[in-house]
Amino acid sequence: MDIRLFEPTFQAWDGTGSEKEIAVLMSGGVDSSVTAMLLKEAGWKVLGITMKIPLAQDCHHPGLCCRAGVMLVCRDIGIPHYFLDVVEVFEQLIVKPFRRAYMQGRTPSPCVDCNTFLKLGLVWDFLKEKFGIRHLATGHYARIVRTENGSLLARAADRQRDQSYFLYGIPRDRLAQLVFPLGELSKQEVRELARRKGLKVAERQDSMELCFAGEGDYRRALGREVPAGKGPVLDTAGKVLGYHEGIFNYTLGQRRGLGVAAGEPRYVIRICPADNSVTLGTYEQACRRDVRIEEVNTFLPEKLQPGEKLLGQIRSPGQASACTIVEVGSEATLVEFAEPQFAPCSGQRLVLYDDNETVVAGGTISYANTSTNIV
Repeated sequence: MDIRLFEPTFQAWDGTGSEKEIAVLMSGGVDSSVTAMLLKEAGWKVLGITMKIPLAQDCHHPGLCCRAGVMLVCRDIGIPHYFLDVVEVFEQLIVKPFRRAYMQGRTPSPCVDCNTFLKLGLVWDFLKEKFGIRHLATGHYARIVRTENGSLLARAADRQRDQSYFLYGIPRDRLAQLVFPLGELSKQEVRELARRKGLKVAERQDSMELCFAGEGDYRRALGREVPAGKGPVLDTAGKVLGYHEGIFNYTLGQRRGLGVAAGEPRYVIRICPADNSVTLGTYEQACRRDVRIEEVNTFLPEKLQPGEKLLGQIRSPGQASACTIVEVGSEATLVEFAEPQFAPCSGQRLVLYDDNETVVAGGTISYANTSTNIV
């Protein structure tokens, strides 16, 4: 899995390896552009880096691929800029697991994987090797809290924009050299900064969907590796209500586009790849209090203990809810919420926060017994 560095877009990097050198991952949007601008104004020697990733075959948004505008932003700010070809590694680390998850009836979190394994993993390592730059910055809305005992990850000041949920997988030892300049700012403040500095991206619309699906339906990115397979849509008694064209079209808690008339509101409460079935039930049946997570990344092990009261968030939109740590094992952690949570999906992530809005830990939601539990 190779990462390929293109020639500089207009000027080459001439760093010396000092502690005030930093690479900024830039998408061409207002957030990463303002990030680069703020760092330069703060005295950093800044290098702009843009990843080229694969897009769905029917994507009609080529600007999302080449990101030509980012070159103009870097020129206006006055920093060197390079493109990185990460198509192959992105396909292996992000897209293939994404497709595999839907074939297994799971709901993946590719943005978490991209941050953890690619942007703040392999790409960062590549930049250290090629340019000797130890510090990295992104336009994420999150905060790094520096303490006597090391650095921690915390929510952004702008709670509506907070992206710490997508960043929980970062190894803690990397936080010391990671910078989030937007952590104390609101989106409105960021746009105003861009306007005042005359950045052309000041009014650019935010990216809301999967980047590799061309900002469209996630099914665009599934490709031919996820074949359609007709199967039954059932009620909780096992009665066939209709048929679906592939379990990848469904996620837990889904209400729209079910293709059956149930007479009253019904939600997807189980997806079973073993018999290729989708089961519908009531809102209450889609909820559960116990959530099990695997592949746990821990920032504050002293708080990830049985009986500890924390706040848990099971998807990026929405609020964190009160929960208690029930069990902590080498392979899994069990959490019980004070109130039932709607449709925790296997494959999605649970991120745990303390009362100071610092990330304690996070992991992948998983249910071992799919014959009796929601997938």
